[in-house]
Amino acid sequence: MNNKRRAVPGIRPYDGPAGGWGALKATAIAVRTQMDALEAPATLLRTNQPDGFDCPGCAWPDKEHKSTFQFCENGAKAVTWEATSKRVPPEFLAHNTVTSLLAKSDFELEGYGRLTHPLRYDRASDTFRPVEWEDAFERIGEVLRGLEPDQVEFYTSGRASNEAAWLFQLFAREYGTNNFPDCSNMCHKATSVGLPRSIGIGKGTVSLDDFDKTELVISIGHNPGTNHPRMMGTLHELARPGVPIHRPEPAARARAGTVCRSAERD
Repeated sequence: MNNKRRAVPGIRPYDGPAGGWGALKATAIAVRTQMDALEAPATLLRTNQPDGFDCPGCAWPDKEHKSTFQFCENGAKAVTWEATSKRVPPEFLAHNTVTSLLAKSDFELEGYGRLTHPLRYDRASDTFRPVEWEDAFERIGEVLRGLEPDQVEFYTSGRASNEAAWLFQLFAREYGTNNFPDCSNMCHKATSVGLPRSIGIGKGTVSLDDFDKTELVISIGHNPGTNHPRMMGTLHELARPGVPIHRPEPAARARAGTVCRSAERD
């Protein structure tokens, strides 16, 4: 089996800390390539709250809102991809087969922008063809009318707005079911099964306040710099007084132990 990764345009190795100036530069590049220069500041300075950036990148909680300019690289990138001015029109899909698109990375596909029409796969041409909104809703309704309500699961994304999630659940309840698995169910199903067998409880046993008193952080089996980057703020505060942060991990990825390098020089 060939484990060598295919080179992806726009992606290159990075050996620096997971946060700091490198993260700021990467965020600026993402904003510049995806969003209108005038719209970007207003969007990023009022994301999910009136003042500042409440990151949608992960589930790590915030005890309090400390700074208008408290950004998470992954969360800011997620916002730029959603608010991008780039569009994927039907003409693009007509000239690119699904087979050719499957050969591209998620990063490349994300960079093309947002879809503009409902689509349906055409097997003969191996392309997605646009359909009218009325036709799309009718096809969805046809499937739903052929099923019992409790046969259907209405999956919601953690990136959906509160307003969109509320309308979605209202529609499902009117349809006749309360089957609402969401991304938290999917992400934490393995946790809820595995942790009780190992430590006796299916969730964390500490609170954010416990980090204020800790004298050592050992992070095993996960990569905060990528998977829950809002933890970077907590690690940053711990690194200032010199609390050791260790992450035993064989995988060569962004190093949580060096994520606070800039804080150590403050």
